[in-house]
Amino acid sequence: MKKIFVLVTIVTCINLSSCKKGLDPQIYGTLATTAFPKTEADFLNYTLEVYKPFQSKFGYNDPAGYENDWFSPEYGEILLFDYGTDEFNIFTGFGGFFTQFSQGTYTFLINQGTGNDHFEKIRFITRTTQIISDIANSSISAASKTELTAEARMSRGWNMYYLLQLYGPVPVILDPKLIGTSAESNLTRPARTDYVNDIVADLTYAAANLPKTPTDYGRFNQAIALTVLMRTYMNEKDFVNAEKIGRQIMTMGYSLVNNYASLFTEATEQNTETMFAAVCVDNSDGAENHGGFNAWDFYTYPKDYPGNKVTSSYAGTGAQPISATWNFYNSFDPNDKRRIPLIASYTNKKGTITNQASGLAGPVVAKYPDQSGNVGSYQGNDIPLARLGDVMLMLAEAINQNSGPTAEAIGYVNQVRAAHGGLGPVPAAATVDKPTFDLWILKEQGWDLYFEGDRKMELIRHGQYSQALTSVNKIAGAAGPYLWPVPTYELTAGAGTLTQTPGY
Repeated sequence: MKKIFVLVTIVTCINLSSCKKGLDPQIYGTLATTAFPKTEADFLNYTLEVYKPFQSKFGYNDPAGYENDWFSPEYGEILLFDYGTDEFNIFTGFGGFFTQFSQGTYTFLINQGTGNDHFEKIRFITRTTQIISDIANSSISAASKTELTAEARMSRGWNMYYLLQLYGPVPVILDPKLIGTSAESNLTRPARTDYVNDIVADLTYAAANLPKTPTDYGRFNQAIALTVLMRTYMNEKDFVNAEKIGRQIMTMGYSLVNNYASLFTEATEQNTETMFAAVCVDNSDGAENHGGFNAWDFYTYPKDYPGNKVTSSYAGTGAQPISATWNFYNSFDPNDKRRIPLIASYTNKKGTITNQASGLAGPVVAKYPDQSGNVGSYQGNDIPLARLGDVMLMLAEAINQNSGPTAEAIGYVNQVRAAHGGLGPVPAAATVDKPTFDLWILKEQGWDLYFEGDRKMELIRHGQYSQALTSVNKIAGAAGPYLWPVPTYELTAGAGTLTQTPGY
């Protein structure tokens, strides 16, 4: 199956705006909607626009400013949801947002401008609503309408999911009749229940109408819709519906791999467990109209680390920008194969041993081995975004919340431990009651899913966020809550209708 290189060019005439209103798209370019899109091929290209934030690139340009992709190495999901947790060290070498994000402090974002501001994606949601409407009003086949609408609603629901994790409910336009009206100036936040219901509606539609295996690898599929839907239910602590979705995914034919490290190597990136991934290409540069890239080794390798292709990382003379905490490394069973990609000791370029005793800030995160492409280039390892192992651990968590530590729930955890870690069953002392098993599942989620962009939500859901940050000298809430503030310029544009995130 070929990779799809989602090169989003200006195929639409609706772009994000940087004007005073917060929700409105504005018309840019010379293409007229009376001429484009018309044919099914036109609408296929038109709908590619919805993939723009869901690529592994630095970001994309919009009239509102330069916006980061959700899977960007800077301002993407790893820095947003993993970096400021107990799994990764504070990094002061670059200063700026690297330091703030690694500390888990977000107050500085109050002064953020339009560039790199994820709140601006409310405009992208408006644009997606217009695309959905245009598809509905087109003369293309019913089957194409359904599948393209499912792709657009997957994008809209996933964007809303991520914005919820950053800001809480945000103002969005989901009714195309409101586009171009005074509703665009009303930035009142919706009730959380209503907002979550809208996410669920989009993802449910997407799950029902996306193919299990798209013709082009990299396009949205049924599994990613169901997985994001399950995460939505989990984070809202609707464990009954989460369990239902988890059970549905378990019937889809995916299976755990028995080599954990193989999930992240380019040679075996398409496997029985990874259900959806961000597509990356060897030697790509992360530019908007080029293929996706995997830049992580440049951020995780120390300067003296003997990489295969990445021979000079972004680390200066001090620590690498991203390193695991020793607390997290030492929490693993020493025999756990999932710890292998965390390198605690290596022979550096000068031939001497580098480890904690010699001053290594933290284990090297070598989850994406640099085995292909040109020397000094970014890598082509795809980045998993939905894995069966994650689903099984969430399903165990949901069952435990609904029914206690049943044999079935424990069994799912044991399957993941055996396949990925080469470990025996969960200790009996960890399954004596619901709270005890819940905390153990959180540990397993950390060991299995580190550096995959979901740690913050897991900690919050399990009620362990503050405790986890304190354990590595990060003080949760010292400079604001775990959500992000709305930038001041957005509040000004809202003219009193938009409220600041609670806690700021």
